[in-house]
This record gives sequence, C-alpha cells and structure tokens, in this order.
Amino acid sequence: MGPFAFATSLFLFLIEICQQVDGIGSKCDIYKGKWVFDASYPLYNSRNCPFIHQEFNCQNNGRPDRLYQNFRWQPTSCNLPRFNGKDFLRKFRGKRIMFVGDSLALNQWQSLTCLLHTATPQDPYISQRVAAISTFSFPTYGVSIMFLRNAFLVDIVNEKDRRVLKLNSIENGRIWKGYDVLIFDTWHWWLLTGRKQPWDYVQDNNITRKNMHRTVAYKKALSTWARWVNLNVDPAKTKVFFQGVSPDHVDSRDWADPTAKTCRGETWPILSTEYPGGSPPPQDVLKRVLRSVSKKVHLLDITLLSQLRKDGHPSAFGYGGHRGNDCTHWCLPGVPDTWNELLFATLIQT
Repeated sequence: MGPFAFATSLFLFLIEICQQVDGIGSKCDIYKGKWVFDASYPLYNSRNCPFIHQEFNCQNNGRPDRLYQNFRWQPTSCNLPRFNGKDFLRKFRGKRIMFVGDSLALNQWQSLTCLLHTATPQDPYISQRVAAISTFSFPTYGVSIMFLRNAFLVDIVNEKDRRVLKLNSIENGRIWKGYDVLIFDTWHWWLLTGRKQPWDYVQDNNITRKNMHRTVAYKKALSTWARWVNLNVDPAKTKVFFQGVSPDHVDSRDWADPTAKTCRGETWPILSTEYPGGSPPPQDVLKRVLRSVSKKVHLLDITLLSQLRKDGHPSAFGYGGHRGNDCTHWCLPGVPDTWNELLFATLIQT
C-alpha cells in the first residue's frame, strides 16, 4: 500500500470512528435502556470460537433454546455502535489490555477474544498461559488481551500455615503496571464461606480476625485498590475500567415471578427498563468508592442491564451439566458480548 492509499484509508477509518462517537452522543447514558429482539444477533457463532470454556458454551452443552442470543441492548436516548472487531484491532494496534478479577472477568475476557477472533478468522492468533496470566494475542495487529485471575484484588498471604486476606495490602498490583487498558472486577468471591472460602483469617490494618461483615470487608478492599490507582496510574497512558457487579438469578422473588424458582428454564429477558429487585448493595458500595478516586476510572455499569437477563445464564447447561444450576455466569454468545460493546463504545468516546 502506497503512502497516499494508506493516508486515505486512515482518513476514512477516522471518519467512521467519529460517526460512531456522534451516534452515541456525549449526553446519552448508554446504560439506561431495554433489551430488544434483533435477528441479526448474536455477533458470532460459538462453533466459530473453539476456545470457549466449557462452563460458558451453553449450546455445545445441549441448551435447546437459542432465543436468548437474539437480543440487543438499546439505550433510551441513542444507538449503541455495533461491535466491530476489525475496528477494535486497528484502533488498539500495538496495545495491551488486561482483565483482572474473578470468573466474571474471565467471562468477559472470553467474550472479547471470541468477538475479535470471529471478526478476523483469517488472522493468526496465539493463546497461552504463563504463570497466572492467560494471554490471547493477534500478531498481525500486535494486540494482546490478558486475563489475570485475582478474585479479591487485595492480597491473600500464607502465614504460619494459615491463609490471611489482607484488606490493606495490594502487592499484586505490580503486575498491573504498564498496560494500556485495565478492566477490574470483584464481588462474588466475597460471599463464599466454609470450604469454598479461600482464606482462613481477614486482616484489617493490625487487627486479624476470623471473619468480618463481607460488605464492610469488600469496601475496605476497594478503598485499597482505589489508593493503588491514585498512586500508580497515569491516565495519559492507561485507561481504567471497573466492571459493575454482575448479578445472579438464584431467587425468582428478585424479579417478582412466583411461578419460577431460579434462572433454570428461563428463556426470555425482562423487557423493561427497571428491575423489581432494585440495585444490589455491593454496586452502591462500588459507586461510592469510585467517586473517591482522583484518577479517571470508567464504571462499566452493567448491573441493571444484566439483571434484566434472567435467561442468559448456563443453568443446567454449564460446567456441572444437569446436576448443576449456574445462575451466576453467562452463556457465550450472550450478555458479556454487550458488556464489550459498551466497553468499545466508551473507549471510542475517550
């Protein structure tokens, strides 16, 4: 490609991006809206994404219905740009993006890798795991998408044969430095108790105790993370996002349906702009902490739109099969693809 042709191509691409930004509008809240049926969705077929983890691959696990894949998020005051994988890769050529968090961050990371791979199936990709970091890279574009599992963000340290959750320590943060985009999440592991709980004691400053109110501990850990962002992030080099609390659907009273019990058997979203159960308390905690951060952090406010998708979970078609009932994670293709459409729209705006 000659210099003139390259310049023309770049100019047309920038016009396209500007049109997308204009379509969103600076005053539009892309998180307020409703789900609408759209036969052009899903954005990819799971058969064309062979690396989807078993727990998210609902169709491969025998889920008989497909209608849950055919819904698009429609903001009230504007149109959300349809995700374009090639545009994403061109815009982030040479960049490194890292997701840090629990299995909901993994869910979103897997969604993004599928969206990008199926948009450029002819381009080679490299998928590898080194230590705790899983990396999916596109050599043609020099783009790398990483996932680091860190369910609490703060540190868990082995001390005298006991595992201590340290609410004020975030030594793992050294791994997060130097990335172009960081997307964090944490919440669901804070609820675990008994054998599933990955720590024995919790330490707040110099006080170590056997337990603590989980929402209080969660807020303290988020405040530690917020201090790390203030001290270590250069907004000119790194864009920071925090994934809002991803809801579960384990109790149908939350969506006011006396005929159901959990997400199992649900095949239709709530076609409303409001959720009967209201906002979950940890989401309110997260918003308060984010307001205390002096550096720019974008909230991926996916909570309400995900609450409306009681139909989007693996339920009996996840990792556990018919013996399980996963109402926490999300099928792919599915709701996390919308999270990434929102991520892309926000990145375009910024």
